[in-house]
Amino acid sequence: MGTPWVSLAGTHTIMRPLVNGALVGLIMGDPVTGTIYGAAIQLPFLAWIGAGGAVPMDTALAGTLGTALGMASGVSPTVAITLAVPISLIGTMIWVLHMTVDITFVHMADKAADEGNINRINFLHVWPPQITMFIFSVVPAMLAAYYGAGPVKSIISGLSGTPLHVLTVIGGLLPALGIAMNLRAMTAKGTLVFFLLGFMVVEYSKMDILPIAVFAAIIAYVYTRLSMKKGSERA
Repeated sequence: MGTPWVSLAGTHTIMRPLVNGALVGLIMGDPVTGTIYGAAIQLPFLAWIGAGGAVPMDTALAGTLGTALGMASGVSPTVAITLAVPISLIGTMIWVLHMTVDITFVHMADKAADEGNINRINFLHVWPPQITMFIFSVVPAMLAAYYGAGPVKSIISGLSGTPLHVLTVIGGLLPALGIAMNLRAMTAKGTLVFFLLGFMVVEYSKMDILPIAVFAAIIAYVYTRLSMKKGSERA
């Protein structure tokens, strides 16, 4: 996570395990199997949300490395999930380490700002953080995929107990915090009613999520068009 190298495709799309799995499967010669693994790994992260820049779990690392290790070892997608979830917690620690190191570049940019050196500010804003991200993220993921699940399991075992428990609790609380923040934004006039409508439809109609999403898109389109028309008439 945090790499703008594929931002043209949308970072919030690329970092999903479902997409990661398909890409890893394509590289390993079996995109269908990779998509199956990615879809399985996606399930624990359905409620994932990054609130205030926090990364409770690194879904991109979970989807990428979880699929690679699962396909390479020939285990079932269910077993791959058990590998992917703790891997995502390791990704969180990598993220924190990366952001901590990046503070150095911020102070260097401040000094360059005092000197009026715009070119150096631009350089410090782009290149050092991404090189650091490459070293901290790409290299460990590559080594883990190359050497297999053994070393990864050893790292996870070394974190067992209180450290892993604390990370698990935090990883469970932060998505809930993000969802709560979204619900707070829905208290605006005319917005919360749509959330309640969606909740009632899901709870009592027992419909699949796909038709509900289609109906929601239609309602959103009609509501937006009517709101724009009403606003233009007032103008």
